[in-house]
Amino acid sequence: MSRWKVLFGVLLAGLFFSGCLWAQSTRVEVPASAMKTPKANVNRPGFPPIPKFKDITTQAGLTASHVSTGEKRYIIESMSGGVGLLDCDDSGRLAIVMANGSTADRYKAGGDPMVTLYRQQADGTFKDTSKEAGLTRLGWGMGVAVADYDNDGKLDLFVTGYGGNVLYRGLGDCKFEDVTEKAGLRGGGFSAGAAWGDYDRDGNVDLFVSRYTAVDMDHLPAFGSNKYCKYKGVLVQCGPWGLIGQTDFLYHNRGDGTFEEVSKKAGVHDDIGYYGLGVMWTDYDNDGWPDLLVANDSVPSYLYHNNKDGTFTDLGMLTGVALSGDGMELGSMGIDFGDYDHSGRFSYFVTHFAEQPNSLYHNLGERGFDDVTWTSGVGQPSYPYVGWGTAFFDMDNDGWLDLFVANGHVFPQVDTVDVGARYREPLLLHRNNRDGTFDEVSKEAGLTDLPLKSRRGAAFGDIFNTGNVDVVLLNVGEPMTLLKNMNSDGNHRVLFKLVGTKSNRAAIGARITVRAAGVQQMAEVRGGASYLSQNDLRLHFGLGGAAKMEWVEIQWPTGKVEKLENVSADSIYTVVEGSGIQSSKPLPNAGAPAGVPVGGR
Repeated sequence: MSRWKVLFGVLLAGLFFSGCLWAQSTRVEVPASAMKTPKANVNRPGFPPIPKFKDITTQAGLTASHVSTGEKRYIIESMSGGVGLLDCDDSGRLAIVMANGSTADRYKAGGDPMVTLYRQQADGTFKDTSKEAGLTRLGWGMGVAVADYDNDGKLDLFVTGYGGNVLYRGLGDCKFEDVTEKAGLRGGGFSAGAAWGDYDRDGNVDLFVSRYTAVDMDHLPAFGSNKYCKYKGVLVQCGPWGLIGQTDFLYHNRGDGTFEEVSKKAGVHDDIGYYGLGVMWTDYDNDGWPDLLVANDSVPSYLYHNNKDGTFTDLGMLTGVALSGDGMELGSMGIDFGDYDHSGRFSYFVTHFAEQPNSLYHNLGERGFDDVTWTSGVGQPSYPYVGWGTAFFDMDNDGWLDLFVANGHVFPQVDTVDVGARYREPLLLHRNNRDGTFDEVSKEAGLTDLPLKSRRGAAFGDIFNTGNVDVVLLNVGEPMTLLKNMNSDGNHRVLFKLVGTKSNRAAIGARITVRAAGVQQMAEVRGGASYLSQNDLRLHFGLGGAAKMEWVEIQWPTGKVEKLENVSADSIYTVVEGSGIQSSKPLPNAGAPAGVPVGGR
């Protein structure tokens, strides 16, 4: 579709609908009946008990604090940051990285280390090894994304930030080398989201970077200085409305350690200059080529369809994901794609600003996407909150994807008046009811017992190799939160670590489909997800009562398909492209207590 058609569609939408998010807080109007949050049926017949999530942050030794200010007088002080999970020493134990943020004054004085790295020890605790790891670049860290850009078998770390980005090349043993300038990835401006993906299927991962607003550190907009700097009558930071947006970057991997910026040539430059945040590569139409979703804040989002020739066409309007189902522009932040209904297609979930419910778009195939926000039950609980990090994940290993959402307002000033919203907000956990609907079960999972925080990024993975998916959360201006999944319901599960040979080494973009007990599930390996964050690169599947998978199909990023037959559950498998399963490590017995020790060992 040509650019003028996209612009025309946006113009028409603007004539009929308004979505001035931050400045005027336009609400999505819904019938009173739809606003009722259905009462969770926690005792559904045939469903496992809802697992508890235990805060083990202090016990695990995660003490470093994200850097921010109390007042948040400028928009740049509200948007950081992301967290990530990666096996940086090939030990099978995941390390945790956190984007550190900064403040206007500290940035002008040189900035803060852009990330903190916590290396997991043998006992399941974590040690801050940032300096030993070589992660010393100063700046203003926003987000993280992981891949193996040079296919040397060692994971690399990309960090977005204000004023410039950083590429840390993995050297092994959780050591890194700053190769930013050599690789040509410094960039500039206000970079936010990042996602790795091999869009031309040449075996080398490419990199997309979204950018947010144009911020001049020497001429920051005065606090509460114009109509775009008020929220419900309260003076607040300015933006993004009223500020100039920035274009995005697409870096093509040349295969020699360097990258070429090709966003204009590829058609993903964002000539309009929208406010880009969460980004993700995914094959939403099952044609074997990665497409690109860019979540834009308070303006239409982009869904760039891969034309298989190095170019893309924005189909966000035509497919129905650019706006809400009733045509509203939304404050989109964090995103994920997942097959929550076993349709064989990835549906789309995105978090939004307050009084704009988080959106669930059901993938209909050739007919595009259907906004099922209200009918699915995910809209009602989210309506009051500002949503950020999120993921589809199977919290109880029953074979059905659930949803997690991290929340937190951007304006601390809401605590000074009675406007309903508060700066620190609760978490949301939606259990999949297996019929296209979800129950909100954060109370039953123990999440409502946690202290309220203003959160941003969220990363998901089996941190302690128990077969359960744990969650790491970034808390603005505070240490992160590590939530250990204490599930012990007896359901079977499996993890796959993929290693590419002709495909990129970390297998970014690979898709696994498993069939167990007559049910098919699928997932993709993604370099960048959630809100500015990185999930475990290993793919986790809950298998319910099935102790064996009938078959496992792997579609590698280069297009090659391999199939494994009669694979047992309850193991972590390493699969090498062209060579099948190369190793396996048993998971604890299904149903074994998760245990109090941090590592669950």
